[in-house]
Amino acid sequence: MRDAVIVEAVRTPVGKRKGGLAGVHPADLSAHVLRSLAERSGVDPAVIEDVIWGCVGQVGEQTFDIGRTAALAAGFPETVTGVTIDRQCGSSQQAVHFAAAGLIAGQYDLVVAGGVESMTRVPMGAAVAGTDDVMGESFRERYGQGMPNQGVGAEMMAEKWNLSRTQTDEFALGSHEKAAAARAEGRFEGQIAPVTTPDGTVVSLDEGIRPGGTLEGLAQLKTVFKSDGVIHAGNASQISDGSAALLMTTSEKAKELGLTPIARVHTAVLAGADPIMMLSAPIPATQKALARSGLRLDEIGTFEVNEAFAPVPMAWLADIGADPKSLNPLGGAIALGHPLGGSGARIMTTMVHHMRDNGIRYGLQTMCEGGGQANATILELL
Repeated sequence: MRDAVIVEAVRTPVGKRKGGLAGVHPADLSAHVLRSLAERSGVDPAVIEDVIWGCVGQVGEQTFDIGRTAALAAGFPETVTGVTIDRQCGSSQQAVHFAAAGLIAGQYDLVVAGGVESMTRVPMGAAVAGTDDVMGESFRERYGQGMPNQGVGAEMMAEKWNLSRTQTDEFALGSHEKAAAARAEGRFEGQIAPVTTPDGTVVSLDEGIRPGGTLEGLAQLKTVFKSDGVIHAGNASQISDGSAALLMTTSEKAKELGLTPIARVHTAVLAGADPIMMLSAPIPATQKALARSGLRLDEIGTFEVNEAFAPVPMAWLADIGADPKSLNPLGGAIALGHPLGGSGARIMTTMVHHMRDNGIRYGLQTMCEGGGQANATILELL
């Protein structure tokens, strides 16, 4: 029976907006991780059949099917195709799901899944700039408003789950502390491919990590979406630049090519929820993944829940009941950043390496997505 396994996973450092990666075209950033993937695995790029690439802002430098452009920019043979997909923040996690489905169905033998976002060069919302009506009349008739706002959704979650500003700020500080400790201990080094920018600067570290913060310091920041709310720049994900990719195949093909699988895609599901609150779907996605997998919650050794805003993983933790110590153990998007279409693959790359480094058999990843959706993926260490 065919399966889907990950044999290599690599990412760029995550750059701050207008930071170290700002001068790198998103196609070149993508090409960098593709080349690194081939070099680290020793795979001849000619045997890669497709590049499934997540990207949210498909406008300007990120348009014209950047997945295909990335493969060509990487120097891969012209026979290697590429496709670009958008499931909002979960785009490159969805790329992994599509790759796994294609492998299991026999449509692929060797495929790359990943994604990119340069939020410096293609600002968030650029794709809808100048558009007065994104959602259409029928959506407004059903939900009574136009374009839903994720920040407002985060405030709705904080209110529904009774999360205070102090609690959300404490969670944010914890993300930075975990990420800082992981960086200091070298836990990211094996997964990062340093980037040499056009001016010759080498970017090798995630730029958003800020250790040493305090509740008093965060208290000085103004809330953004609600005057008496909880969400501000310090407890929300950072606007970032970055790319990540995973090389995927079947166990049989891996043996034929002399590759050593790291993890198997055990379970891959989707869930939908309220598109106005928008951010709560990781909860039903996790429940669905556990039910479909046949695994108990306590069998999962690590969880990655994207920190789009602090209330998202906090509400997830409250409803799912997982061990808090297993949640985002190396920090999350509040500290590391959230390069939209590249985040799913970045998080999965981090999780795969963490599982291998610590002998963790099962890991679960989920993330909220525009439209009130979520992917959930369970990986099994091999």
